[in-house]
Amino acid sequence: MEILNEISQLIQKGNAKLAPEKVKEALSSGISAETILNDALIQAMSVVGEKFKNNEIYVPEVLIAARAMKAALEVLKPILTETGVKPIGKVVIGTVKGDLHDIGKNLVAMMMTGSGLEVIDLGVDVAPEKFCEAVKNYSPQVVAMSALLTTTMPNMKTTIEKLQEQGLRDKVKVIVGGAPVTESFAKSIGADGYAPDAASAAEIAKKFVQGAA
Repeated sequence: MEILNEISQLIQKGNAKLAPEKVKEALSSGISAETILNDALIQAMSVVGEKFKNNEIYVPEVLIAARAMKAALEVLKPILTETGVKPIGKVVIGTVKGDLHDIGKNLVAMMMTGSGLEVIDLGVDVAPEKFCEAVKNYSPQVVAMSALLTTTMPNMKTTIEKLQEQGLRDKVKVIVGGAPVTESFAKSIGADGYAPDAASAAEIAKKFVQGAA
């Protein structure tokens, strides 16, 4: 459908002003909020994710596209809630204790939202107890942790241990990422997944959620 393609293009280009207008236009022409979400918003972000992974675009372009996607999503949210369209799953995300970096984490959160997931963002400097609390309160399928400093990486392990202690570890899949984090480190601390970039993180989370469904 032409208008869905237009919305997708506007999001990819990062037009946060026109994208919501086009969404309203699509809604008034009788296209369902769910169709717009899946065939325009999520579709746009998967193109953006793919380009990002292939180094065709970089962080600034992804952030601009994500902002446009968010603006378009604001128009759809009340209708999606009303019509009972639920996100495909739930993710709790945060930068671990002692670490105040949030650009990477925000990027991952945006890509996950763009994949149709509900994201509960705990922010930065998140203590292991806070992750556990969020798992109890929100019952997510996935916990995503980010660390940008080698000195804060051990807090990922502490968080996994804390989840274990509180009997929550089997209820969630844990994904870790961040510049110093490697796949072998992820395995060594008992994480379920490692993501080298935001697009991969969203893909892995989606797989875990669908596997849990």
